[in-house]
Amino acid sequence: MTDFLIRPATDADGDAIAALIEAAFSEYNGCIFDRAAEFPELDAVATHFAGRGGLIWVAQSGPDVIGSLAVAPSANEDAPAGAMELFKVYVARTARRRGVARVLFEHAFAHAEAAGAPEIRLWTDTRFTDAHRFYERCGFQRQPGARELHDLSDTWEYPYRLALTAAGAPNPSRPVPIES
Repeated sequence: MTDFLIRPATDADGDAIAALIEAAFSEYNGCIFDRAAEFPELDAVATHFAGRGGLIWVAQSGPDVIGSLAVAPSANEDAPAGAMELFKVYVARTARRRGVARVLFEHAFAHAEAAGAPEIRLWTDTRFTDAHRFYERCGFQRQPGARELHDLSDTWEYPYRLALTAAGAPNPSRPVPIES
């Protein structure tokens, strides 16, 4: 039994998601959170992802939002048709290793598989090494190269991808993500 629930985010969750991102950034030297300059989508976060053909969920424990994850069709020109991409993957430090990210990922995987996505992609800050290990336990494989965002934090990101089976059918060999 978990002590949190997963629900679709609403536009009113933007402030709570901003707090998650700001707290995560504060764990790393040089990560600067400036909502107005770099995260304007948080002002209407559910509307933003719906407009992209996607969804965003939050994990909630009592009144507190303790995690977030969005999935939307990939806009990368090298992605295969129907590929999905993850965004806003954050879990509060105090809620980590409780299965929050695992359950959020299960929602995203189920959504992508139901949509027939051939793969799921994500980009992650090169500094977020704990996240890299988690993604790899979930079956994601780091791809060659990195991209520079030209943002306030001088961010470079690694690409990751997870292949799904043909027609988005569940992949029985996909590892179940386990937080440790």
